[in-house]
Amino acid sequence: MSEDQPRRARVFLIDDHLAMRSGLSLLLTKSGHVICGEAETRAEVLARLKDSTADVALVDLTLGDESGLDLIDDLLAHNVAVVIYSMHEDRKTVERAFVAGAAGYVTKREVADVLLTALDQVLAGNRYASPRATKSLANRFLVPQEGMETVLSSREEQIITMIGRAETSEEIAEALHISIHTVKTYYARIIEKLGIGGMKELRKFAALRNK
Repeated sequence: MSEDQPRRARVFLIDDHLAMRSGLSLLLTKSGHVICGEAETRAEVLARLKDSTADVALVDLTLGDESGLDLIDDLLAHNVAVVIYSMHEDRKTVERAFVAGAAGYVTKREVADVLLTALDQVLAGNRYASPRATKSLANRFLVPQEGMETVLSSREEQIITMIGRAETSEEIAEALHISIHTVKTYYARIIEKLGIGGMKELRKFAALRNK
């Protein structure tokens, strides 16, 4: 393979609709990618992931009564990058996917070439949001330093930076000469302002901003 050719992905398809998986399989194999696993539930993913050679997973967010967001940690633990492929285009859902660790987000209303571009970008080590996802994000997570000043105070920004350095609540309180209770109050304010799900997602967001 020459250097100007895109790398071919080993793809794990996770979607609860067989027709969707079949269509994706046809598209990706015609483009030179390899399908090395399919699943429609979290249980199937966990059972098949340990023997999979996948380097990227295409994950739908709606898997019956389950959420594809809950699979991201499992996939990342097996060194499988995650590209969300979903009908959901709202800002909060896209943000939550990136905060949870997804490397890419493509909405199902995009043309096929957008999905192929997403795979190329993620395999190259980049993060990617499709045009519709980017519009809803306003680039907030792809370029997280831009626009955040209008949302967070300087102290909240400082605390996010310290969380991103894996500092504990006690260390933050000591460094800023405030109580642990006040630190936790800041946590709650930041979580509310960013519209994320809790401390776990806040730590991931902070680590992402510090990269």
